[in-house]
Amino acid sequence: MTPLQRRILTVAILASFVAFLDGSIINVALPAIEEELGGGLPLQQWVVDGYLLSLGALILIAGSLSDTFGRIRVMRIGLIWFGIMSLACALAPTGIVLVIARILQGVAAALLVPSSLALITSNFSGVARGKAIGAWTGLTGIAGIAGPLLGGVLVDTLSWRYVFAINVIPIAVTLIILAKITEPARTTPAPPIDVLGACLAAVGLGGPVYALIEQGRVGWDNPQVYLPLVIGLASFAAFLWWEARAAHPMMPLGLFRVRNFWVGNLATAGIYAALSLGPFVLVLYLQEVGGYSATAAGLASVPATIMMLAFATLFGSLAAKHGPRLFMTIGPFVASAGFLFLTTAVPPIDFWLHVVPGVILLGLGLAITVAPLTAAVLGAISSDQAGIGSAINNAVARVAGLIAIAMTGAIIGETLDIAGFQRAMAVVAVLMFAGGVVSWLGIRTPRAQTDAAVPETLTPPVNPVRVRKPDGAS
Repeated sequence: MTPLQRRILTVAILASFVAFLDGSIINVALPAIEEELGGGLPLQQWVVDGYLLSLGALILIAGSLSDTFGRIRVMRIGLIWFGIMSLACALAPTGIVLVIARILQGVAAALLVPSSLALITSNFSGVARGKAIGAWTGLTGIAGIAGPLLGGVLVDTLSWRYVFAINVIPIAVTLIILAKITEPARTTPAPPIDVLGACLAAVGLGGPVYALIEQGRVGWDNPQVYLPLVIGLASFAAFLWWEARAAHPMMPLGLFRVRNFWVGNLATAGIYAALSLGPFVLVLYLQEVGGYSATAAGLASVPATIMMLAFATLFGSLAAKHGPRLFMTIGPFVASAGFLFLTTAVPPIDFWLHVVPGVILLGLGLAITVAPLTAAVLGAISSDQAGIGSAINNAVARVAGLIAIAMTGAIIGETLDIAGFQRAMAVVAVLMFAGGVVSWLGIRTPRAQTDAAVPETLTPPVNPVRVRKPDGAS
């Protein structure tokens, strides 16, 4: 790995880490936020889904911006805006202000993730790309799993507001490293931005999510619910119609004709819906039903973090050599078993007996799954579409997550109790299992990987990606 590649990988990990951390660290702080600002379960859902909504709605156009104006420039703007909105969340005086700040924070996060993955895919190739994506997956995955522990410590020792304020530290470090990386100027004209597509996507996602959250409070027959639902569904249909006809669509539908791309995204929907809903309900359950402190509830994520640290890069490398299909099948099955095991956590909850084994299985399943999944999706398309490809995959993941969170009330009922928790764990286990089945039935191993045992001189790589070296390197 060249010095430039090391810096690129570090920046990609740190930038995505910030975005993923803020999506998970908030879960353990929700009871404290609700206690200070009020609002009940709807506020808790909106604090999570407001972020996911703008992230999911805008990540597609952010991928286009990344490919058009440069990954470094887009990432720098995203980091600065994310820091500003993090401070706005930390200082929010009311629930409404907090939700608005979270929505705007999600806009910044949308700029970070596709740029990060696009930097990796355009600067690494072959097995090295698999290892890099594995490292990115493992270390950024830690943000999603270890976030509750960090959040719990901050909530119990300081305040829930520090959950947001702490973001300025990794943002500052990332900006310093980013300043040492330059990006070559474009040699072709930049395509126009699909503004209409972005607006239709935002309304198409926002309307149904708003309806799903608010229906638990006012019912489906209320105009406040069914009108946004209808408008949102109509807008999403119009979005698909427009993307099929636009000269420069922000979501090229032709990508979905690539088998591993569309199958990988279908598996992503089930896996990340489970990964969003499961931990969200678990940390609330441990605090509100199990009587755990925020820090103790956050400790439940540590075993999964250890598994991700230990094995994510290994499985990313193995998938690069042997193909992603087997790993994308076994991993979700193992994670599904972990969620099912958590249904045994009935008060009085024994942390070591009822929680830790299930979380270990979950972490192992994710370590097996996530890097091969990412590599399968992005490896199916050309490197010049890396930005929009990673944006689509991340949009699918975030949209699946926000819809799952929005349906929390319909799954667990008006209040979280033992039966509601067990229903939620069963639902996420089924979603995770479905992701594994889809992968087994649909994913195909690229021929370049099936021929991995043949000497490299006899089997040239397919569509090789040139690695850009720093000035002066041989």
